[in-house]
Amino acid sequence: MVPPNDFGFNPETAQDNEFQQKTEAPHYLIKESALEEFTLMVNQLRDHHVEVLLLNKHHGDPDMPDAVFPNNWFCTRHNGNIDLFPMKTSNRRAEVRPEALKKLLSHNGYQITDVNDYRDSKGAFLEGTGAMIFDHRHTKAYAALSERCDSHLLAEYNKQRGYDTVSFNSSSTQDKAFYHTNVMMSVGEQFAVICLESIKDQQQRAAVETSLKQDQKHIIEISLEQAEKHFCANLIQLRNLKNEPLIVLSESAYHGFSKEQRQKLEAHGKLVPCDIHTIETIGGGSARCMIAENFLPKQ
Repeated sequence: MVPPNDFGFNPETAQDNEFQQKTEAPHYLIKESALEEFTLMVNQLRDHHVEVLLLNKHHGDPDMPDAVFPNNWFCTRHNGNIDLFPMKTSNRRAEVRPEALKKLLSHNGYQITDVNDYRDSKGAFLEGTGAMIFDHRHTKAYAALSERCDSHLLAEYNKQRGYDTVSFNSSSTQDKAFYHTNVMMSVGEQFAVICLESIKDQQQRAAVETSLKQDQKHIIEISLEQAEKHFCANLIQLRNLKNEPLIVLSESAYHGFSKEQRQKLEAHGKLVPCDIHTIETIGGGSARCMIAENFLPKQ
């Protein structure tokens, strides 16, 4: 996780992220609030026996208003590899700090075999696990195509990784492409939360449903309102140091689910709702975006 030291409204990403909301509050108060929310979330995760490594800002680093969402620029693999992804906006590209990341992981006893850099993409973008929802158990990647998820890069990356790609078009109430797949979909070990009504093409929708059912995923369907107003899809299932399953989500998402939906989710792990209202409202991303999983092997 990355502390939101420069947090604020990002006009560059707002071009295609319709969930960012500008506020008249002073910048220093926004930043203070975001840092407080972040610290409380980190403490909550640690209280639930999750190892949290913090990638801090170093002297000389540029302003990075969206640094709190690190899952977009890198992911880790069981084989010791780190993959770096091409980001759409210039001020988000500044977040990509492979040397600092390697140092942090190595210092904490993780083995890094190789770093695969996919950033030389000639104007095409693929924003990590924002763009791709991995089902590692069944070696699949689900992806809603957008300006931040190029179809050719997507296919090439997953072919190299040995994953099947299930791609589709997904759009909001305003008929705009969702900027990231993880705003309308998440996949856990045995469940999927998904806004199927955002997939307007009936064949694409059927293909996604069929794929999930083939892998015996328990589908928890949410509405466009739940996805857009409450970030109900932007959650993540983790296993803590005791190998217990947890589902991390925002308080907004927790309250946005119906009682029945919450009960279905709870069958797959203890729910850990975090109060990240400022980060959600101004940043346009939620709990899943704030966490980059660590699959690297211990040295």
